[in-house]
Amino acid sequence: MKLKYYFLLVVFLVVLDQLTKLLIYGYIKPGESVVVNPFFSLRHVHNYGAAFSFLADAGGWQRYFLSAVSIIVSIVIAVWMVRVDTKYVLKLSALSMLLAGAIGNLIDRLSQGFVLDFIDLHYRTFYWPVFNVADILISLGVVLLIFSDLKKS
Repeated sequence: MKLKYYFLLVVFLVVLDQLTKLLIYGYIKPGESVVVNPFFSLRHVHNYGAAFSFLADAGGWQRYFLSAVSIIVSIVIAVWMVRVDTKYVLKLSALSMLLAGAIGNLIDRLSQGFVLDFIDLHYRTFYWPVFNVADILISLGVVLLIFSDLKKS
């Protein structure tokens, strides 16, 4: 597959991430939660930090720091993608997911000052930190990247 299709995949995944966030903005107020089933809720949360709300209470500087890190990481991933031979489909797919996730959360951070999280998984008293589509893409991208290196594809 041609490299341009992987960058189109990135655009599609960023749009998907942003559309899901727009739906949450449109239907669920900040702090509100909608129970879907006993294990899953949609909860409108503003995350001012990084993963698991790391640095969320840092006083505001983290917005610029995390944005700068996201921009640098996005550039590095894009350059990496250009340098990977297109026969390495799994690696390019993983990098596409990583890039889309980084860009999706960067858009939030730059435009809103926070990242909108809304996927709330829980079981009885156990609650996983609330996350979003971009976070899923980053997590899947990391797993696939590790797998691609193990597989040598």
